[in-house]
Amino acid sequence: MMMIKRLPYILLLNAAGFALFLSWYLPANHGFWFPLDSGIFLFFNQLLAKSQAFLWLVAITNNRAFDGFSLLAMGCLMLSFWRKEDAAGRRRIIAIGLVMLLIAVVVNQLAQGLMPVKRSSPSLYFPNINRVSELLHISTKDASKDSFPGDHGMMLLIFSAFMLRYFGKKAFGVALIIVVVFIFPRVMIGAHWLTDIVVGSLSAVLIGLPWCLMTPLSDRLIDLFDRYLPRKCNKDKTNN
Repeated sequence: MMMIKRLPYILLLNAAGFALFLSWYLPANHGFWFPLDSGIFLFFNQLLAKSQAFLWLVAITNNRAFDGFSLLAMGCLMLSFWRKEDAAGRRRIIAIGLVMLLIAVVVNQLAQGLMPVKRSSPSLYFPNINRVSELLHISTKDASKDSFPGDHGMMLLIFSAFMLRYFGKKAFGVALIIVVVFIFPRVMIGAHWLTDIVVGSLSAVLIGLPWCLMTPLSDRLIDLFDRYLPRKCNKDKTNN
């Protein structure tokens, strides 16, 4: 019954996802999206040579170790809810996290396999541009041979959707801030086009995720994980 009531909303979100993707995929040279993509990349790319502080900022925020801070930020947000719960509530939050990871992997793999797109990042597309790895010679991700859709962006968007579904609008707002903070450096350095995230990642989430979060599927998976997670023995339990 719940799924029947929500089906129009699921289909509406799916339609929005398909429309978003096709608005980029169908027009010659990606229509209005390419000037936006290229303009953003070239703007930040010029700054790399003009500002040493900006150069170091994008280099550090695109180091693989910095990805750990995005996991830490997501973990801290969930921890803030976990600390307020009793034992049963904490188990459920752990189950939510496990289901979120499972669904993120499935949606990402389906998107990578089904989207008929393969393109290099702007740092490999444009000639004679500034590469952070060449300017500083440190380990940083400034290029990708297959940047569409953005898998890191997809994971963060899925996290945001789970926050909205299970923890409310305030948690969703914080999650969106985490998305911007940890996704935009990829765009500034040229490892991703803007449309890798706002078209690729977002359209995949709009098409795939409603069938998980707006149907009983996610709740049933959470209940399943909750049922089989190890339980602490209550030593104080007495026999009646």
